[in-house]
Amino acid sequence: MTGFAAALRRCAGAGRVPVVPDFKPVSPAAGPLFAGRDMVEQARRMERAGAPALSVVTEGAHFGGSPALLSAIAGAVRIPVLRKDFIRTVEQVEQSARLGARAVLLICACLGPGELERLYRAAHSCGLEPLVETHTQEEMRRAAALGAQLVGVNNRDILALEKDGGTVATTARLAAGRPAGALLISESGIETPADVRAACRAGAQAVLVGTAIWRAGDPVAAYHALARAGAGAG
Repeated sequence: MTGFAAALRRCAGAGRVPVVPDFKPVSPAAGPLFAGRDMVEQARRMERAGAPALSVVTEGAHFGGSPALLSAIAGAVRIPVLRKDFIRTVEQVEQSARLGARAVLLICACLGPGELERLYRAAHSCGLEPLVETHTQEEMRRAAALGAQLVGVNNRDILALEKDGGTVATTARLAAGRPAGALLISESGIETPADVRAACRAGAQAVLVGTAIWRAGDPVAAYHALARAGAGAG
C-alpha cells in the first residue's frame, strides 16, 4: 500500500487536487452526518471515486467516532487511512497502527513540545506518518522546529470543537511558515470548489473535507466537484 503523503503527491501529479474525505460521524456544529448511510460502504465509494486517502475520526464524546470504525474502514479499502483524534499517549499511537491506520494526527494545540516530539517519534517507530496539525503561527513554528514533513492547518479552532467561523484565510496566514519540503493540508471550513481553489492559492497541496461532502445529496458528486476544482487554482 502507498504511504499517506505519497498517495496525496501521486494524486496531485495526476492533475487533481488531493481531497481527503473525512469520516466524522457527528459534527459539533452541523450534527449527525451519516444518518441512514453505511460508513464502510461510503468509504468504498470514495475509494472508487478516486480519493487518494481517507481520514477517520475516532473520538467518541463529541464527534461520534470509535476505534472500531477506523478498523472497519481501514480493512475495507486499499488506500491509506489517517486516524484523527486527540492523541495524547504512545499507547494510542501504537493502537492506531494495530487498527490499520497509516497516518496519525498530532494536534499541537493539545500537546506540549515534549509530548509532541515524543509522539512524533513514536509514530515513526510504529511505521505511521505523523500529520502535525497547526492553527497558529506559534504552532507552525513548532512543526517547523520538529522538521515535520506532513503538516495540517486547521482553519478552525479544534479547542472550540471547530464551531468558530474559521476559513482558508488561516491557511493563507500560516502556509509560508511550513517546514521545508513539507506537504501542507488545509483542514476544515472547506465547503465549495471556490474554497478548494482558495486553499490551493494559499499554498495548500491537499485539502481535508468532511461536512460538505456528507451533507450533499450525492456525496460522490460532491467529492468530484471538489477534486476537479484545482483546474482554476493557479
